[in-house]
Amino acid sequence: MEILSENLRDDGIVERDFLLDPGHDGDRIHGVLWTPGSASADSPAALILLGHPSGPGLERMRPRLEARARSAAALGYASAAIEMPGNGDRDALPELDEARSALRRALGRGERPSEEVIDRLILPLVDRAVPEWRAALDELLALPEIGGPVAFSGGVLAIAIRLVATEPRIVAAGLFAGSYVPLRLLDEARRVTIPVHVLLQWDDDGNDRQRALDVFDAFGSAEKTLQANLGGHTGVPEHAGEDAARFFARHLG
Repeated sequence: MEILSENLRDDGIVERDFLLDPGHDGDRIHGVLWTPGSASADSPAALILLGHPSGPGLERMRPRLEARARSAAALGYASAAIEMPGNGDRDALPELDEARSALRRALGRGERPSEEVIDRLILPLVDRAVPEWRAALDELLALPEIGGPVAFSGGVLAIAIRLVATEPRIVAAGLFAGSYVPLRLLDEARRVTIPVHVLLQWDDDGNDRQRALDVFDAFGSAEKTLQANLGGHTGVPEHAGEDAARFFARHLG
């Protein structure tokens, strides 16, 4: 991991841009790490991995990620995000762009996208992104001021399912059900046994509500919470963030 820049913000958070090398196809992965001023080798911070959508890219999502990082730092946690495959300055994935176009055509016709389109859109992201998150976690936990435990927060939901089902260092997951999930990921969801807190926007036109409910039902966790609120994708109420913060406080300390 190569540190590109380090900035001490006015709120006391240390913000570091880094490159992780290599990605799935040999390209370098841009990431950002935010650590609270309280984090040190003598008092290492727990870590929250911040998932975000595919499409906008890390830089366009950065203001929203920074807001989530501030909330995490207020609880004493570090947080990190990495660029998604095929996004930002990373190598383009033509098959992903083709699947996105097919998705838009289906939605433009007022139709639910087919399972074949969902598979083409999501499964390549899952296959690429999960090993990259695990590689990033290796590097982040090697820093003296990062000590774990580790949680995952956000989406893409299918990526989160594979990651938390296969990564034993993640002890809790706060998930956003705002993206399509291939049917085959339901079997992987049954292997998730850590505590999960799932946020579902009931009127999200870009999400399959029933599939999100099926995923929640499939989770094998003894502790799982579904919070459903009225409103679209970007209409998440402020109290939902407060509830998620309490969830992380319970499981990260």
